[in-house]
Amino acid sequence: MELVALDAHAVRASVDLVARATEADLSRPTPCAEWTLADLLAHMTVQHNGFAAAARGEADPKVWELGSLGGDPITAYRDSAERVLEAFAADGVLERMFLIPEFGDQPLPGRQAISAHLVDYVVHSWDVAKALGVPAELEPAAVELAYDIAQVVPTGDARLVSGAPFGPEVPFSGGSRLDQLVAHLGRSPNWSA
Repeated sequence: MELVALDAHAVRASVDLVARATEADLSRPTPCAEWTLADLLAHMTVQHNGFAAAARGEADPKVWELGSLGGDPITAYRDSAERVLEAFAADGVLERMFLIPEFGDQPLPGRQAISAHLVDYVVHSWDVAKALGVPAELEPAAVELAYDIAQVVPTGDARLVSGAPFGPEVPFSGGSRLDQLVAHLGRSPNWSA
């Protein structure tokens, strides 16, 4: 499967997981330090909206700002996922340049931006699954590609800086490739609410 298709799979897996959440679940803790499921959904929604705008060549930084998801955060999340799926399905998206503020002020090639998005949504699907206490059912090819991409994420002191997107690598051996991926990106595969 190609990158865009694997990213779409990860996004749809996250939508399916989020659809299982109830209003009461929104206050559950997640593997993302200090974030509830509602906080994680707000982050995921903003990321989808921002990546969709970037794919369309839009550069408004306000799209990337956290805001209220309104009275129905689950629907708001699903709608943002549809926007990013539509934007990434456009012809030539891998060759476009994406401006992603959290990656700096230089545009990135679409292939690189969508690769980062894939890693995020494989991991965030796992985050949501862990918060809900259900398995994360992801296509092995999506997990494998996300794992390969994540190997370029700097380790060491870069992860200790305030605002670093990933925490320090968690020592972990064995387990599934998904366990290895989340450990590499600073989450404990054994995390539970």
